Amino acid sequence: MALLTQSRNKVGYSTPKSLRVFKVWQHLKNNPWGIGVREILLSPAGASPERVDEGLSPLAGEARTRAAARAALEGRKKGLLAFLPFLGPAFIACVAYIDPGNFATNIQGGSVFGYNLLWVIALANLMALLLQTMSAKLGLATGQNLAQLCRQEFRKPVVYAMWIVSEIAAMATDLAEFLGASLAIHLLFGLSLLSATLVTGVATYLILQLERRGFRPLEAVIAALVGVIAVCYVIETFFSRPDWGQVGLHTVLPWLGGTQSVLFAVGIIGATVMPHVIYLHSSLTQQRIIPRSEKEARRIFRWSIPDVVIAMGLAGLVNMAMLYMAAATFHAHGQSNVADIPSAYQTLTPLLGGAASLVFAISLLASGLSSSTVGTMAGQVIMQGFVGFTIPIWVRRVVTMIPAVLVAAMGFNPTTTLVISQVVLSFVLPLPVITLVMFTRRRDLMGPLVNKTITTCTAIACSIVILGLNGWLLYATFAPLLGWWLPS
Repeated sequence: MALLTQSRNKVGYSTPKSLRVFKVWQHLKNNPWGIGVREILLSPAGASPERVDEGLSPLAGEARTRAAARAALEGRKKGLLAFLPFLGPAFIACVAYIDPGNFATNIQGGSVFGYNLLWVIALANLMALLLQTMSAKLGLATGQNLAQLCRQEFRKPVVYAMWIVSEIAAMATDLAEFLGASLAIHLLFGLSLLSATLVTGVATYLILQLERRGFRPLEAVIAALVGVIAVCYVIETFFSRPDWGQVGLHTVLPWLGGTQSVLFAVGIIGATVMPHVIYLHSSLTQQRIIPRSEKEARRIFRWSIPDVVIAMGLAGLVNMAMLYMAAATFHAHGQSNVADIPSAYQTLTPLLGGAASLVFAISLLASGLSSSTVGTMAGQVIMQGFVGFTIPIWVRRVVTMIPAVLVAAMGFNPTTTLVISQVVLSFVLPLPVITLVMFTRRRDLMGPLVNKTITTCTAIACSIVILGLNGWLLYATFAPLLGWWLPS
């Protein structure tokens, strides 16, 4: 595997034949369904692997995207048309940053502390933007995703331990996302929470089936759902009429009022930087558009940066809208006890009207469906990368929805479950963050896309902040239970 990675960095860029062999190998090893190989084999030895007979494959849209990207790289397309083929992966990744866990933490933070914690969202989003850019670069430079590189670089006992922990994180994430969608269906249609979980399972499975038709249809659906969430919060902004002076001030002015606000701040960061999507983003770029030279690798990476900036910027604005909506609606009206999603839904009606509650529930549904779909994809990447095998997507969908079904059947509070899932993620977050920094600073793996010194230093600083805050969250969560000291 190391030789294949090396050949990509030093040989595969300039030899179409070796590139084609490498791409076939990647499909066989990494594609959960084993599709797309036929088109590569049928392409002429000296021709672009992206130029395939679209009639031979159900992945015509994928082939067109790769052909358009090749035209841009060769200078045959310019302007916006040259940029469009490189949009997509970050929009799938950004869904994890506006999942139902963010709804819970942002609504609680806004209702209790008003606009004061907006700066935390801005900081968390900047850190997430850096990490996701590095993850996208890792997949592009090496042709492997983060989990595969861990399997290549570490010993088997370590790899299996990392796999188990990462699977727990993926399931905890999926629990939060799945419950969010189920809760939205329950609020919108009056179904019992248990029935809503079954509907959510079917809906997310149907969305996942789009990946059989290539990456483009799935990217389009996920981007559309992200757009629905964004439009919903534009409408909520109109209804809630926030104080824009306060929004601007507290976006850049750090504030921490005490232990409780620190816990909320850490919870917001914990709900923002997601371990499973760091693995996933490297997988989304590893086969999407394969460079033939170091120059092309640099150009593809430059074109992928706007994808990350636009998608993550949109996610950050949505998160900020969640918090300032709660501040302008709940905190401003003395409703600082809005501690869960159903309470927020019910409180919006007397304060802003039924339309505001409806828009809120629709945004929650779009968030839950899209993020649960992405969480299932991440689980497949984690399993295949760490241990080299996959299970049918319907099996993973059924297995990962079991915890949500149990929560619904046993009558647990869904929002409390969302918060607990964020604590579980705090245990796992160090693994992808540390390994991502380790790998992207190595020239033997990254070639021309190796981190610059300032990038590595910034990433290390972000990692220290994230890991320190997550450590504090874990301590503050368990200290009262164990009788340990906790500042008042």
